[in-house]
Parts: sequence; structure tokens; C-alpha cells
Amino acid sequence: MSPFSTWMLSQEARALLSRLARVKPFALIESMVPAASLVPAAQVAIERHLAAGRRDLERAVNGFVVWLHGPGRAASEAHAQRRFTMLRLRFNAALTQFDLFSDAITQRSESQTGVWLSGLDHVAHDALVLPGRYYAVPPVVCYLDRGAGAAIRRARTRLPGGGDNPVAVIRMPRERMVGSGIASSLVHEVGHQAASLLDLVLSLRPVLQAMQAVDGPDRIAWQLWERWISEIVADFWAVARVGVASTLGLIAVVSLPRAFVFRVDGEDPHPSPWIRVILSCAMGRALFPHPQWDRIADLWQRFYPLAGLDAQRGSIFDRLQATMGALVGLIAEHRPRALRGATLAEALTVRDRQPARLAELFRQWELEPVAMYRTAPSLVFAVIGQARMDQRISPEDESQLLGQLLTHWALAGSLQATAQCAVAREPAFRPLSLSRR
Repeated sequence: MSPFSTWMLSQEARALLSRLARVKPFALIESMVPAASLVPAAQVAIERHLAAGRRDLERAVNGFVVWLHGPGRAASEAHAQRRFTMLRLRFNAALTQFDLFSDAITQRSESQTGVWLSGLDHVAHDALVLPGRYYAVPPVVCYLDRGAGAAIRRARTRLPGGGDNPVAVIRMPRERMVGSGIASSLVHEVGHQAASLLDLVLSLRPVLQAMQAVDGPDRIAWQLWERWISEIVADFWAVARVGVASTLGLIAVVSLPRAFVFRVDGEDPHPSPWIRVILSCAMGRALFPHPQWDRIADLWQRFYPLAGLDAQRGSIFDRLQATMGALVGLIAEHRPRALRGATLAEALTVRDRQPARLAELFRQWELEPVAMYRTAPSLVFAVIGQARMDQRISPEDESQLLGQLLTHWALAGSLQATAQCAVAREPAFRPLSLSRR
């Protein structure tokens, strides 16, 4: 290889190092109030992951420069260029990972929004924790984006460029801030993380495949249920954790033009929106018996009547509804190995979130509002969603109340991180009265 080729590639490699040195830890470049900060476990996990990636890349670039001035002098220009190109791809992958977390962290500097995001982190963590400690709960980081749908990049999954994601990153729709419907989207995404930790999808697939073994009119239904099972399990988790708030929030997301609501796509992991709402009601009916589920299902069918569908789709929807009860029973009674003998419904402690208990808690909070600030965040959302269904709270009061609660959870988490737990148990402001409608 000519001296000029060596010099050129060496200069480019050193330029990579100079740009890499400008990628600083988030703790040095992001400004936010303490209450908006990531929980320490998330902050440490992200910084360690990115720092390790920078160190590995720096060693690789320095090794390339040494190679250029040593054994590489006998190599061809084409071979040296290929090696450098791979280094540059690794550099771009490192920047992609930085930008991935930057999108989630930069919003923490926005006034009020950053604090609410920190509060959502705590809601997500609480929705992921199970009393039986069946798995290690990864840190969760939330951020907002445009659009109506939410998404998750699960913890312990591979990142672009390599390495496992150290935290769960949940993208939330900005238009849902702030109301109880935010819990529907948030806890659905949490359900994806939980399903991964418990291997729910992998353990349910053989059961669903067995249901397809016999020829008959229901076979197409079980084929679709298997295709959609990852989203169905996430919806089940959301209903189990926040009750009717999950179904009401789902309706807000999938209320689309009729052509989209009745669309059936065997390649899409999401169930048809029409079926998805009916299935959410069936899940609620099985976990929390109450007339409200029939009322919601009836309303949804009046919003989007089946009349007018072509014969093929009409037949598919009939079979899906005919097998829906069996599907919900399979999921609720499923005993994956990770649950050590417990059913999924038992592990989710659904007996503690029955509508009557949620309504009673709300009545108690009307008399003693401070009590809700001492309650687990996911349970609070379940109570407020039930109050919304029972017409006990207005959308205006709901939004104001949830804004206060998110702020409280963020502040409490910040104070707890600095070992001031005693102060964190009381709200930092006068609690909103629940007496208004």
C-alpha cells in the first residue's frame, strides 16, 4: 500500500476518534429538573452501555491505525478500505444507539412534560412488577412522539449495531397526555415486555396450534388468534392491570374509518380493530365480571355495526366471536414455567382490582384525597378509569388530577433516590378535591 493511502486512511480513522470523543455522557449534556430525571438504574444502565460501546470502538480504531503502520503496509488499498468501511459502520451504529436514547432523554428538559414522563416511568415500572417476583424487572424509560399508537423497544433485545438494550424504551403518543387513556397505551407496551420476560407467546403458540389440528369452521379463527397472540397477550396484561381504563383507551385509539376498523390482515400482528375491542371486553368480563363490559361491547357494535360486511369477512368475524371465550380462558388459565405453577390471572392478582373495589376506593379518596398519593400508580389508573366509566369524574378533573399524580410520583421517585423517602410519601401540593363533576 502506498504511503499516501496509509496517510489518507489514518487521517480518516483519527477523525472518527475525534468525533467519538465529542459524544459525551447524557449526565453532562442534558439539563432537567431532578424530578424529571431517569431513575438511577436506567441512567446508569444507559451510560454504562454507551460507554462500553465507545471504548470498544476506540480500541478498534486505534488498532486499525496501528495495523496501517505495521502489517497493513503490505495489504492492498482495497483491503484496507474494506476494514475502514466496517469501522465507520460501527461508528454510525454507535451514534444510532446514542440518538435512540437521546430521543427519550432530551424531552426531560421540557417544562412539565419532563416531570410527567418521569411519572410515567414509575407507572410503567409498577405495571410490570408482579408480587411473586417471577423475573428481574428492567428499568423503563418513556418518551412522547407524534401519532396515535405507542411502541416499545424491549429491554434485553438486540440494538442496531449490536449489544442488548439495557432498558425498556416506551414511545407514547403525545395526544394522549394527560388522561386515563394514557394507561391503556402504556400498560399495553409494558405487557409486551412482561410477555417476553415470561415467554408467554412462545409457550402459548403450541396450545393455539393444537386448536388448529382439527379441520372445521373454527380453524381459520385459531390461525388468526395465533398470528395475533403477541398483541393479544399485551392487551390482556393491560386489562388485568388497569381494568376498564384499558378498554376505553383502546377504543380511543382504534376509532377509525369503517374500512380500517373491519380490516383483517393475516400478516399484521394486530387483530382487526373491531375484534380487538370486542376481545378486550371479553377479557374484562372473564377477569372482572360486571355488566359494564356488555354495555361497552354493545356500544362498540352500534358505532360499527356488522351489517354490510361481505360474506367472507362476516364469516370470519362470526368464527372469531365463537372462539373468543375459549381463547380468553386459555390465556387466563395459562401456566407458563416462569410462573412456577400459578396461572397468568393468579399472578396478575386480578382479584384485587374488581370494579366494586375500585369504586369503593374512589369513594374513599373523595373523603380523603391524600390517600390516592400513597397508592400504587397502576392501581390509581385502574380506579380513575373505573370512575370515568361510572361517570364519577369529568374529563377536566381527570386530566388535572392525573397531572398532579404524575408530578407526585416523579417527585417521590427523585426524593427516594436521594434517600428522602419520608418526605416522598406526602404530596408537595394541596391534593385536588374529587367532589366536583
